[in-house]
Amino acid sequence: MKQDTIAAVATAMSNSGIGIVRISGEDSLYIAKQIYKGKPFQDHTIHYGYIQDGDEMIDEVLVMVMKGPHSFTGEDTVEINCHGGVYVVKKVLETVIKYGARPAEPGEFTKRAFLNGKMDLSQAEAVIDVISSKNEYALKSSISQLKGNVQKKIKEIRSEILYHTAFIETALDDPEHISVDGYSEKLKITVEKLLGELKKLLLSSDNGRIIREGIKTVIVGKPNAGKSSLLNVLVGEERAIVTDIEGTTRDVLEESIQLQGISLNVIDTAGIRNTEDIVEKIGVDRAKEQASEADLIIYVVDASRELDENDFEIIEMIRNKKAVILLNKSDLATVVSKNMIQSYIDKPMIEISAKEETGIQKLEETLKEMFFHGEISFNDEVYITNIRHKTAIQDAHSSLQKVMVSIENDMPEDFYSIDLLDAYEALGSITGETIGEDLVNEIFSKFCMGK
Repeated sequence: MKQDTIAAVATAMSNSGIGIVRISGEDSLYIAKQIYKGKPFQDHTIHYGYIQDGDEMIDEVLVMVMKGPHSFTGEDTVEINCHGGVYVVKKVLETVIKYGARPAEPGEFTKRAFLNGKMDLSQAEAVIDVISSKNEYALKSSISQLKGNVQKKIKEIRSEILYHTAFIETALDDPEHISVDGYSEKLKITVEKLLGELKKLLLSSDNGRIIREGIKTVIVGKPNAGKSSLLNVLVGEERAIVTDIEGTTRDVLEESIQLQGISLNVIDTAGIRNTEDIVEKIGVDRAKEQASEADLIIYVVDASRELDENDFEIIEMIRNKKAVILLNKSDLATVVSKNMIQSYIDKPMIEISAKEETGIQKLEETLKEMFFHGEISFNDEVYITNIRHKTAIQDAHSSLQKVMVSIENDMPEDFYSIDLLDAYEALGSITGETIGEDLVNEIFSKFCMGK
């Protein structure tokens, strides 16, 4: 069945050095030949020439020609590299559409690559993740997934599930020649192994979310401990107001920063203390609420002042949270030591001076170790960063747990195959082999235009 030939601008619509108009479909070469003036096209070559609409010359261009199936979409594809002015790029696109193409829908080029078997759905989703990567780890993870890292692992698991499902179904259809005696014990070993692999993938989703979205980091401490000064040091500019007056910060202030390749969504909060000031009390309540939802809490202690009931309240608040404690104002005479804090709580502790900007590198190294336990390898490890993938793995894990229950209860073999098939179908939704057209359309509608 012939598909429409589509076209879109593949670069940002802003003035730049180069703009790219992408065309894909059976009529791509025909359309390009109508508007291009230069040497005749050859496959997988780049041609210098001009784009014209009749006698009107529009721009000087380089045209890249890729015949299907050896292209991103698997179809004949032409990319017109023109000057990057917004008007000229728009004019080139309008000319392409005038001569037979239609405007592409968001993500339609990648969707065609998926439908034409150039990539599976997990790889297609990785395309948008690469584009929206916010840090080094997110980019590496997305590239790993784009290369088929997730696809390979899911296919391995599905292959084992399919083998056992097929064996059971065949044995039930031909019991005279295929025996299932003692088969449940063999299946139990396999299902236990698969449950372990799925569990490992689910556990990776916590790091996967952090890799993709960043670490929600809340700075807490009593008033004037140096929380806002710390935020300013981390951000590299004066974002928070800093004064000697206690209670200056009364609402949350959020900034996104990069530390050693990871993203921190840092939230500065009001100083935690008992107060009669209504507005300040609202700020304190919000600080506690943010802390309860945080991936990481940075507790800033003013080491030049004795611990008081506000500090002890914060210590209890962070006791069961992932947290790092900063003994701030190390440039002054201190009365609070590491040993003193450690007698109340065991958390990573660093002496810093937000004013002198000392101890910050140690903080960065500590945060990286806390979350990633050293360097992450994207060669062999699979990290689940997509909530849709996580949900599918949870469903498959649940189905395999039902198989285990059936085995333990010595149920008939057809009970095994029902739940095995459910697990197979759930995992198939990750690679796109078992999902409907509506979900495919929804996924690709979130892509940017021209991709």
